[in-house]
Amino acid sequence: AGATGAKTSTVTSGRNIVQALDPTITTTSISTTSEHDAKVQAAIGDHFAEHLEQTRGQVDRIERSFASLGEKASAEQCPGIEGIIEEHDEFAKENDPSAEICDLFLTGAGARTEHYEIAAYSGLIVMARALGEREVVNLLSESLREEKGALKSLEGASRRLARERAKAAAG
Repeated sequence: AGATGAKTSTVTSGRNIVQALDPTITTTSISTTSEHDAKVQAAIGDHFAEHLEQTRGQVDRIERSFASLGEKASAEQCPGIEGIIEEHDEFAKENDPSAEICDLFLTGAGARTEHYEIAAYSGLIVMARALGEREVVNLLSESLREEKGALKSLEGASRRLARERAKAAAG
């Protein structure tokens, strides 16, 4: 029963990340940037476009992981990601923020999403390792590396945006 329970837990957690990785949810709901500065918009847009390609690869690796476990990948509701999207949408609707603030909030929402996905992959890797599923561990470890890189990129963009905002406010 222990191995079966661990496999069920892994599959359930994996289905949650499938919905979290749905490119139509994470990119269309959060990645609309303002047009206040073409350079800033291009940098943020480039990040989201690059990460969208990575996300497609992650979905493929999740599907291969499920197949390796003898399961079919299917999405389940992911309240964590839905909450991040809702927070972003409410902030934009209720505050009428400037373009610069929208971009700062956007990079923050993106970073929260990356932290969520990093935690999800880390947990899945631990469970797959406990099940002795080396192929799954390898597949998910590649996705985890990508998510950590995406987080680092977003944090850098956020720092640049904050510096630019501070300069503009002081100038």
